[in-house]
Amino acid sequence: MAVQNNQKVNRQKSRRKRSVLQYHKKSMLLISIILMLLTGTVTVSAVSLEEKNRDYKKQEEELEAQILEEKDRSERIEEYREYVKTDDYVKDIAEEKLGLVDPNEIIFKSTQ
Repeated sequence: MAVQNNQKVNRQKSRRKRSVLQYHKKSMLLISIILMLLTGTVTVSAVSLEEKNRDYKKQEEELEAQILEEKDRSERIEEYREYVKTDDYVKDIAEEKLGLVDPNEIIFKSTQ
C-alpha cells in the first residue's frame, strides 16, 4: 500500500509538473505574441513617422524657397520706393500719363 501511495504521489507530482510546464509554455507563448504585436506596431509607427518627416522636410524646403522669393520681392519694392522719390520718376510719369515734354523736345505724330 505504501508503494501504491508512493506511486500516486509520484503521478500527482508528475501531473503538477506537466501542468506547471504547460502553464509556463502558454505564458511564454502569450508574452511572445504580445512582443511581436508591439514590435509590429512600433515598426508601422516608425515607417509612418519617417514618411511624415520626409513630407515636413519637403515643406520646409518649399517655405525656404518662398522666403527667398519674398526677400527678393522686398528688395525690388525697396528699389522702386527709392526710384519713386527721384525726379526721373516724376518726369517719366509726366511724359507717360500726361503727355508732357521738355521745352526743347520735338514731338512727331503719325497721321494715320
